[in-house]
Formats: sequence, structure tokens, C-alpha cells
Amino acid sequence: MKKLLSILLGVSIFLAGCSNTSDDTAQNESEEGASEEGEERVLTDDAGNEVTIPSNPERIIGTYLEDDLLALEETPIAQWTVGEDSVQDYLQDEGLEGLPLMPFDLPFESVAAEEPDLLLISSADTVEGDKYESYSKIAPTFVVDSGSYDDWRDRLTRVSEVFGKEDLAEEKINEYNELVDQASTELSEEVNNESAIAVWYTGGSFFISNKDKSSGEVLYNDLGLTAPDLVEELSADNETPWIEASLESFAELDVDHIFFIADAEGDSEKALADNVFQNIPAVENGNVYELEQGNSWLYSGYIANSLIVEDVEEALGTN
Repeated sequence: MKKLLSILLGVSIFLAGCSNTSDDTAQNESEEGASEEGEERVLTDDAGNEVTIPSNPERIIGTYLEDDLLALEETPIAQWTVGEDSVQDYLQDEGLEGLPLMPFDLPFESVAAEEPDLLLISSADTVEGDKYESYSKIAPTFVVDSGSYDDWRDRLTRVSEVFGKEDLAEEKINEYNELVDQASTELSEEVNNESAIAVWYTGGSFFISNKDKSSGEVLYNDLGLTAPDLVEELSADNETPWIEASLESFAELDVDHIFFIADAEGDSEKALADNVFQNIPAVENGNVYELEQGNSWLYSGYIANSLIVEDVEEALGTN
């Protein structure tokens, strides 16, 4: 769990082509990445590498980009993990169930054993130094630096360029925006101006979601719920998706709803039994909603955020 925490806290998660009929412009298309789906293309990744993308890659490894891949109807051949118990549970039913596990640090021998024909890297740090050359000897290696994309929509669009599926990415983004529009309208009628907070309790420590990242992005920016002062204060000038909060900082917390991400069932009752939580309106009124640690609330993407919206709708009684 400590390793999972460090990865999640460190993860913060475009090129355009042109078309013409001349030979020179056709060459430009190849270099910039605008060509028809199914053709071999040359793209420049987020680390500045020119990468030859194979036509119709079938054995893809894209750890920690699985949400984007599945949204684009691309099933990877292995899935990200920090130990066997730390997988993205919310994606198992979406297409990851039964897939081999791939350690988060992508050991060369583990990657090579899967015989990929395309490797997507979610962090430029993973390929620093001579590592990129070593990965490239296994398969074409394209860096999509998740930390460069504050909005999952931009990251999904970037990944879609690798597969020539920009139209599908736009379709998914529009679907999500429609889901949010409907949900936010219902919420404004049901829980007008009420506040909420996402709290992750792990290893005996409390973390809250940044106002503009992870599940905080959905609660406040998408659905329009009010961020309590504690979220505002800790999120200011902070780029960390999940921010550690001291026990004492909850003493003055004034919030109507708590979405509590737990390591194990029943953690919310144990953790919130401390006297410091007893005067919080959400606790007094029984508005604490416990979610499992493997739930989508710790992640960000088309699938993750859509599930978060559905969870909020269910919890607040709008369905």
C-alpha cells in the first residue's frame, strides 16, 4: 500500500498533422502523425522521440493508461500493478480481468516476456537515461507523460492519436460531458449548494482529493458541489492529486457529505469514531459513503470519472 500511495501521489496525470497531395506534404504527414488509421506512422512522443507506430498494433502494453486504452476499444496484454493486491479493480470488468500483471516500474525482462508490438509509457521518468533505448529494442516505445495532462480529456486525446482514433476520443468526451450535464442538473435540484469531500484513509493516514484533480475534479468542477474550506486551503498551489491532512485539521471541517475511500470494509466507522469527527455535519447526519480502495475514486479517466459520477448520483439519491 505504501508503494501504491507513492505512485498515486506522484501521478499527476498535441500534435496535429496536415494533409495534402504533394509528396513533401505527405512526408510531413508521416512525421507529424496525421495519416489514415491502419497505416504505419511516425509520431513524436511527449519526450521528443520520433516513434514509428506499427499499423494496427495488437500486443499493447500501456500500464497506468489502461483507462484510456479501454475507452478507445484497445485491450492491453498486461495490466499495471504494485503487488498482486494493488490492481485497478474498477477496470477488471471493463476488460482487464485475467490479464497478466505488469509491475509499475516496468522491468525489462517482464516487458520482453510479453512480446509487445507497442509500448506506451505513462511517465517520462520511467525512460530516463539509457532506459528508453533499452525499451525501444523490445518494441516501439511511445511516451505519454501523464503528469503533463491535468485534464484526462487531453490525455485521452493524446493516446487516441497513437491509434488514429481521435474521433472516438471526441465521442467519449462528449458522452461524458452529457452525463455530467444531466447529473449536475439533478444535483442542483436535490442538494443545492451542499458541500462534499473525498477522504482516502490508508495506512493510518488521511488524504483528501485535490480540488482540481482526481475525484475532486468530478465533485467540484464537473458536478458543481461546494468544496469545504479544508479542501480550498490544502489545494491552493498544490499539484498533488491526494493531499495528506492531519487529524487535527478535520476538527473544524464543515461538510455535508463525505465520500470515504477505505482500505477495508468498515474502516470509515473505525476512523471516524475519533472525537474530532463528531461535530462534522456529514457524520452527524449519517452522510458518509464508504467506497472500497480499488474503486475508481483514486483514478482519473473516461471510465473512472463516469463511475464516480454514478456513485455520487446513487449516494445523493438522484437516481
